[in-house]
Amino acid sequence: MTNAEKSAVLILLGPPGAGKGTQARMLQDQFGLVQLSTGDLLRAAVAAGTDAGRTAKAVMEAGDLVSDDIVIAILRDRLAEPDCAQGVILDGFPRTEVQAQALDALLGESGQKINAAISLEVDDSAMVTRVSGRFTCGGCGEGYHDTFKPPALSGTCDKCGSTDMKRRADDNAETVASRLEAYHAQTAPLITYYRDQGVLKPVDAMGEINTIAADLAAITRNLHG
Repeated sequence: MTNAEKSAVLILLGPPGAGKGTQARMLQDQFGLVQLSTGDLLRAAVAAGTDAGRTAKAVMEAGDLVSDDIVIAILRDRLAEPDCAQGVILDGFPRTEVQAQALDALLGESGQKINAAISLEVDDSAMVTRVSGRFTCGGCGEGYHDTFKPPALSGTCDKCGSTDMKRRADDNAETVASRLEAYHAQTAPLITYYRDQGVLKPVDAMGEINTIAADLAAITRNLHG
C-alpha cells in the first residue's frame, strides 16, 4: 500500500450481530475496498503455507490461541498484496486496545493510518433476536435472517441458488448474552481510543440494512474526497 491518499483504511466496530460482515461486503462491492476478516485471513494464510500461516497452524493444532503478533504478521503480508491498494475494511480486528496500538504501528510502517473507525451503534436487548435468527448460505456465504432478511424463496440462496443453509451453533440467546458481555469488556474501549484519535464515526445500526449502508457509504465517500 504505497498511495496513502487513495488507500483508505476503515475499521468496523460493533457487537456480535451488529451487521459488520454484511456492511463490509456492501462497501467492498460499492467502493472496491477489500474486506479483511481475521478468521478468513488466518485460514487463507494456513492454506497458502506462508511463514506466518505455518506458525499459526502449529499454534492452533496445539489448541492454543493465535497471538496478536501472528495476526499482525499475517495482516502485514495481506496488506502488501496489490488488491489492497485501493483501501481495506477491517472486520473483526482490532478487538482490544493492545491490538489497536499494534495495528497503528503496522500501518505506520507504510505511512498509513486509520482513516475511520465506524462504530455500529445497537441496542443490546435487540441483539439476541437479531443474532439468533441469522443464517448463511453454505455455497457463497451470503447472510440471511429469519425476520429481517429472508431469501425470496425459503431455503434457497438469492445469489447462487444453493439450498445449503447454515446456522452457527453459538447463535443462541445464552451465548449471545455472553458474547455481548465480552464485547463490552474488551472491544468497547476502542470507541474511546478512536474517538481520542478523531477518527470515530458512530452510525445508528438499528434501522434498515440499506439505510445503514447509505450512512457508511457517505462516510467512505468523504474519505475518498
